[in-house]
Amino acid sequence: MGFIESYKHLEKLCGEVLNDDRRISAYIDEMINTPRGSYLVRGWDNDLKQLKHYRWIRNQIAHEPNCTEQNMCVPSDTAWLDNFYSRIMNQTDPLTLYSKATKPRPTQKSEQSHNPKSPTYTYSQPTANHKKSSPKVAGCMTFLVGILIIVVAIVLMSKIL
Repeated sequence: MGFIESYKHLEKLCGEVLNDDRRISAYIDEMINTPRGSYLVRGWDNDLKQLKHYRWIRNQIAHEPNCTEQNMCVPSDTAWLDNFYSRIMNQTDPLTLYSKATKPRPTQKSEQSHNPKSPTYTYSQPTANHKKSSPKVAGCMTFLVGILIIVVAIVLMSKIL
């Protein structure tokens, strides 16, 4: 399948999934308007960038003279579009992963057994996707290292005196 055919294939699927005539543009807008998407879903920013880029290429081919699939695309562009299509079908695309990450989940049964009539929900956030440690953890570690340095300094000073 060529770039334009792969793009049309993905565009149709996005329109069906989102029930929106803007299709890929609707998917892009949904990603842009999703809070914390890049925080909760690995590769979010790259996928958004790629979708915007391929929409731009499609528009260039469709509307600009002398812009063709042959001079605008490489085979890996088509492969990316086909892969993204498969990710939507397998529910591993960014919007589906975000939905899964923010979906309320019941807590374990032992916690619910105390009050079975009022279920408790917790929001799970993936920890493997964090790029840097929490500011609170970093602050605590800095404080503890500072205390350790002061204690060592006091011990050394007491030995000197």
